[in-house]
Amino acid sequence: MYGSLIEMLLEKLNISSETTTVILSVAIMLFMGFLGTRVTKKLRLPDVTAYILVGILLVPLWSVLPVPFEGIIPKWVVNGMDFLTDIALAFIAFSAGEFFRLPNLKKSGVSVIVITLMEAVLASTLVFCVCFFVLGIKVSFSLVLAALASATAPASTLMTIRQTKAKGKFVNTLLEVVVLDDVVSLVLYTIAISVCLAIESGGAGLNSGTIILPVVKNLICIILGFGFGFLLKMMISAKRTTDNRLIILIALIFLFCGICLFLDQSPLLGCMAMGMVYINLTDDDNLFKQLAYFSPPIMLCFFVRSGMNFNLRAFTDFSLIGHVPLFLVAIIYFVVRIGGKYGGAYLGGLVTRQDKPIRKYLGLGLVPQAGVAIGLASMGARILGGVDGDNLQTIILASSVLYELVGPGLAKLSLYLSKSYSNEIDDIVPVETLTDNPEKLTAVDALIMQISTIREEYQKNHKTTSPEEDAFNEAIQDYYENMASGHRRNRFVNRRGK
Repeated sequence: MYGSLIEMLLEKLNISSETTTVILSVAIMLFMGFLGTRVTKKLRLPDVTAYILVGILLVPLWSVLPVPFEGIIPKWVVNGMDFLTDIALAFIAFSAGEFFRLPNLKKSGVSVIVITLMEAVLASTLVFCVCFFVLGIKVSFSLVLAALASATAPASTLMTIRQTKAKGKFVNTLLEVVVLDDVVSLVLYTIAISVCLAIESGGAGLNSGTIILPVVKNLICIILGFGFGFLLKMMISAKRTTDNRLIILIALIFLFCGICLFLDQSPLLGCMAMGMVYINLTDDDNLFKQLAYFSPPIMLCFFVRSGMNFNLRAFTDFSLIGHVPLFLVAIIYFVVRIGGKYGGAYLGGLVTRQDKPIRKYLGLGLVPQAGVAIGLASMGARILGGVDGDNLQTIILASSVLYELVGPGLAKLSLYLSKSYSNEIDDIVPVETLTDNPEKLTAVDALIMQISTIREEYQKNHKTTSPEEDAFNEAIQDYYENMASGHRRNRFVNRRGK
């Protein structure tokens, strides 16, 4: 091996600048990620799937091919972008905080909490039992993998709901469970990683303090997150321009991430608390839309980089975890987690006496797993290090690709079976809403009225831009208006000075 393809090309051109290598690497990641989405959009798959597969193509794939280089992008560049994990998790968590609106949580009561706990804990329990008792994987690794099994990907579920325009009690319950899922997942992960480290150190450090201290640190992060939420509300006043609002938000998120890393904790729970406090104090969802429009390049680089850390050689060489091939563990994890999610959601709905659609179909909407699980797996790999760290990340990445292939389809199926949306014209535009005397209409007249109503609604609501893009465009327009007014003021002052 002679290094990466980029380094070899730059060497041919007599260029030895590390800065050039980094910039070219990021450019390739962005461009290849974009090209990957052109393919997945044709297949109606999430962008996350494209990003992970592109990452595998850029580094790990070449490690098993007979080529005279070890990937397209240098490994030291990939390692140097480790901070993206924390930033991406912070962005995901803050955005998830938008769905913790107190009026909605009050309506749901404890039922959503019970359902979330049951489906998350059952998925984790099943994964641990299968890994430890059936596959014979060591207890520390089984604990961390089981904790990650509880996480669900909000992005895939949200995307499916927006595409289908689904509404109703089932949708509200699904959204609340998906968001709470990640809170439970982080708590379980924090406990599991602490126990794992204590076991790996010979068990000498395994005591009540080993578990309680990380929980206390997370509580501190949550309290800080609440404080940052109040600070964000105070700093983003009505007089702030929209571009400055985004600058303040990102500065506070970065500052909060730095504090959490100083405490050796994930920023996930605290950033979620920050978003929750801000949305409940201001009811301003425009800031979340601006962040959503700003963050795609960062999220792309995060997922592509995650794909680069995929250990493809371990799959192709049939590397073992205990006595089980790594690829088999990934497949078993994939299947068992789905069973745990569905069974737990069904039991939770049964205990809380939910409607039949929620009991039967909610679990199908909890299958997707990507962002939070990949982020926590990256952090776990960093903490565990060595073979265990690589194996943990490889299993989560491999299963995440599978989940992102089948997850959105299952989420859409759950929405359809629960009748949260329909393709029937009578469900979309009931005739009763069009006239006081629907029985006097012929079938043809009713159909014409329904089609006309749909066309008018489409023309009124159809836009070529997303809400996130509208928020970003508003920021740009506001910026240039302020620039123009400042320029006019300067000309007026200059004239008076003359």
